Amino acid sequence: MSETPLIHPASEGEEGEYVAGRHGHIKSFVRRAGRMSVAQENYYAEMMPKIGIVYQPQQIDLAAVYGRNNPKILEIGTGMGETTAKIADGNRDIDYLGVEVHVPGVGALCKQIAERKLENLRICQHDAVEVVRDMLPEAALDGVHVFFPDPWHKARHNKRRLIQSPFVALLASRLKPGGYFHCATDWEDYAHQMLEVLSAEPTLENTASHQLGGFAPRPEYRPLTKFENRGLRLGHGVWDVIFRKK
Repeated sequence: MSETPLIHPASEGEEGEYVAGRHGHIKSFVRRAGRMSVAQENYYAEMMPKIGIVYQPQQIDLAAVYGRNNPKILEIGTGMGETTAKIADGNRDIDYLGVEVHVPGVGALCKQIAERKLENLRICQHDAVEVVRDMLPEAALDGVHVFFPDPWHKARHNKRRLIQSPFVALLASRLKPGGYFHCATDWEDYAHQMLEVLSAEPTLENTASHQLGGFAPRPEYRPLTKFENRGLRLGHGVWDVIFRKK
């Protein structure tokens, strides 16, 4: 384990491999087009040396990264960062690690971190599977958030969905006993897959009652996004799946 946290700008890295290659797993993301705004570029350059965690093929000491032993939450896929920043802002006694590969999204989250003066949020710009597998020790996390991952809605692409049994087992091993695993999606088919995959993981148990079909009410800590609010107005569903480590 490294004695000191490695903090400096994450490199853009390799993104978007469509089939499993030397990484040993199928990528759940592809490189998305989009340029960074001038503001995003400036905040990226300013903030990543301070809060960026560089991928390394060895475990890191999360307490050393944040300088304290407070609860640690992993968020996979921070998007443009608004939800991640709101959660971290409202829970400053909890430390958050956001993992995201989309460069403009990282820049946007850097802007949020600077404007909100968040000291409890770090970013790792790298493939989440490799970050969890190589960098996070077992029983290091108090929670995992996977909010609105790419649904890969075409049947032939379902294998690229992030929530699959091997990755869920890996994530579960990084949770402390009593730690939680929270997924949310607006694709009903993916919601049922999430429920099925997490239910099959023997170290996890569902927090929701059977009366709700296994789905959980949205907890207060997960704010509604603008996209989600618009979907709800149009009658689209949103499903939360929350399990706990035994």
